Amino acid sequence: MRLDKWLWAARFFKTRKLAAEAVQGGHVHLDGRRTKPGKEVRVGSRLHIRKNGLEWEIEVLELPSQRRPAREAVNFYREEERTRLKRQEITALRRAEREAAPIRPDKRPSKRDRRLIHRFKQGQEHG
Repeated sequence: MRLDKWLWAARFFKTRKLAAEAVQGGHVHLDGRRTKPGKEVRVGSRLHIRKNGLEWEIEVLELPSQRRPAREAVNFYREEERTRLKRQEITALRRAEREAAPIRPDKRPSKRDRRLIHRFKQGQEHG
């Protein structure tokens, strides 16, 4: 089975095109080597995948005939425990940073909002 097709079927990427671009960009290594999207993947192949600052080191267990739901797709591979724990740690850290960051408004303040801000600031200076 083609590498890009397997990555798509195992739900690492939303489309085969994104999977192929990741392989061509050097974000996916097959058996420790940089490869091409059309390279054959076999049961027992080892993949190293980097995506959005996260990493997976997996062993291919199954070659699916078609894309399956995420609950089933996790059975297509076995992941190294250390990469899974490291990825969970990074995800938790990102979540904490996002929650700690101030909430940014989606748009610029309206005229009414600016008047309220101005009134609030004047009240703080004099009171």
